[in-house]
Amino acid sequence: MRYLGLDLGTKTLGISITDKTNTLVSPLTVLRFNNEDYESVIIPLKELITKYDIKKVILGLPKNMDGSLGFASERSLKFQKLLEQENIDVELIDERLTTKSAIDIMHQNQKNYKQVKDKIDSIASCIILESYLRKCENETKE
Repeated sequence: MRYLGLDLGTKTLGISITDKTNTLVSPLTVLRFNNEDYESVIIPLKELITKYDIKKVILGLPKNMDGSLGFASERSLKFQKLLEQENIDVELIDERLTTKSAIDIMHQNQKNYKQVKDKIDSIASCIILESYLRKCENETKE
C-alpha cells in the first residue's frame, strides 16, 4: 500500500506518490479545476487511489508562520471533509513554506519561470509527502 501527497491550491491539486516500499516520493500529476471547485477533482483522485492501491492521502495544511490557521487552512479543512465523505483516509500535515521550497528547488535546477510554474504544485506535494514519511520514521524510533 502506498501514500499520495496533496498540495491544494485555488485552481490546482499537486499530487505525489510513494513507491511500493513507502521510502521514495515522486511527482505524479497536477489536477486543474475552476477556481475552488474542489468537488471536480474527487473522481479523478479516487481513480488514482484505486489504480495505485493507496492506503492514505496526506494533505498539506498551510498554517501561518505563527502556527495559526488562516484562509488557506480553511480550504484544506474543507477539502479534507469532502475526501472523508468519500471514505478516503486523510491525514493533514503542516505545509508551511513548501511552495517556496519547491520554487527554490526548481531554480536550483536552473528552470525558467514557465517550467517552474507548471511543476510547483507537484514538487510541493512531494515535500509534503516526504515530511509525512519523516514524521512516521521519527515516531517509530521513539
